Amino acid sequence: MSATPTLWRILRPGSDEAPVIVNVPHAGTFLPSTIAAALTPAGLGVIDTDWHVDRLCDFAPVTGATLMVATHSRVVVDLNRDPSGASLYAGASNTEICPTTTFADEPIYRPGQVPAAAEVARRVEQYWRPYHRELAAIIARLKARHGYCIVLDAHSIASEVPRFFFGRLPDLNLGTADGRSCDPALAQSAFAVLSGADGFTSVHNGRFKGGYITRHCGQPNNGVHALQLEMAQCCYLDEKAPRQFDVARAAGLQSVLRQLTKQLLAWRPANGVDTTR
Repeated sequence: MSATPTLWRILRPGSDEAPVIVNVPHAGTFLPSTIAAALTPAGLGVIDTDWHVDRLCDFAPVTGATLMVATHSRVVVDLNRDPSGASLYAGASNTEICPTTTFADEPIYRPGQVPAAAEVARRVEQYWRPYHRELAAIIARLKARHGYCIVLDAHSIASEVPRFFFGRLPDLNLGTADGRSCDPALAQSAFAVLSGADGFTSVHNGRFKGGYITRHCGQPNNGVHALQLEMAQCCYLDEKAPRQFDVARAAGLQSVLRQLTKQLLAWRPANGVDTTR
């Protein structure tokens, strides 16, 4: 049995640390044995993982950005959901902070094994809160140094998920909580990169406007700007199991991600220019 990993991996640049964090909360696949014992084959397959997004973003530290990646599966606890249980999208289908069904509406737990409220609360305390405390600490440290901080929350999803949206999802889905989670100029410059990317379709604040992390961390009036990027998985992998990373297909997407990160690194708030770099 493999050892239990820490709840996250953090890859930092050298001394020239920029005010940008690339956060990947859904690429983890680890399942604690006590949780795995209660799961169906669909649950054990962690099929709704944001496959290989950490690999797509592994260039970030070289640019000066910090990369934070969750190790545990979203089956354990969804780091991008409100711990109170509040729905992200009113009137639309949503998964819970401890999801009970897959995106294809398959049961994740065997009969009688769905986690009760006390177990959900335990997982929030054991897994969710430590991750968010660490993310908040990084944000605070970078903001103290630079005067501001930018969080890029990186996600991916199958290109067709009827439960959540009709038809084929655009390739690049930028979410800024309908303009509330970051400076409008930053959102505009970020989307200019995505909308100008050859061979990719894009949308800003479409079906995916940003999850809990974007909405909670994004406080532009307090110097913290958050954006979510949801990528269609067909852009970089074969969507059928075992969902292998396609190096040739991913090259174009990684180029776009590099350009996006470069744009975030180059941006400065009008009232708080970084003077330390």
